[in-house]
Amino acid sequence: MIKPRLTSFYLDYLQHHDASLLIEQTGQYYTQPTLMRLTTSKQAETRRAAALILGFVGTYQANHALGKLLNDEDRSVRLLAENSLKNIWPRDGSEQQRQNLYEIMRHISVQHFDEAVRCANILLEEFPLFAEARNQRAIALFALGSFKDSIEDSALVLDLNPYHFGAAIGMGHAYLQLKNREQAIVCFQQALHINPNLESVRRHLERIRHQSNERS
Repeated sequence: MIKPRLTSFYLDYLQHHDASLLIEQTGQYYTQPTLMRLTTSKQAETRRAAALILGFVGTYQANHALGKLLNDEDRSVRLLAENSLKNIWPRDGSEQQRQNLYEIMRHISVQHFDEAVRCANILLEEFPLFAEARNQRAIALFALGSFKDSIEDSALVLDLNPYHFGAAIGMGHAYLQLKNREQAIVCFQQALHINPNLESVRRHLERIRHQSNERS
């Protein structure tokens, strides 16, 4: 079976780790729709290449193609897809809206959670379908102890982006804060259904179940 040129670019990247060269080479021959189509290739190396490169240059439009790879038979494909999804989730909306999202994320990184919520409110008023903006607000609300509001935002994130395993994890932790182990278990199970590679979540879920059994 003839390998696509993309696979050769990917194998060269593994040798030299030159992301700029990989992006340049790919841009000369491939559009995003073509890269998305190659995520269904029968060749694992080609799926790996497509998953990696979409994380570098893809837009939010690649979310579905990458999301399906979370359940790929090849572990490297799954892990590359997970990382690339995290990269593309903030790439929705206009350039200014993306910049506003990054500002929210910066506020969270320095624990300015009230300001993060304020900025997120403004952005979501303008673009209510921006799933990652809503997810970041959920993170800030959780940090402020507004667990019910955080859960509400996370549930809406999953409505907008069914591949957002991070939102399902966040909901699980919020339910734990509310002493609702049953719903927390449901949320962690949902996260694992979306992304079976979350071993830390799997271990956490096992601990919760064990603790619940001890108390019953």
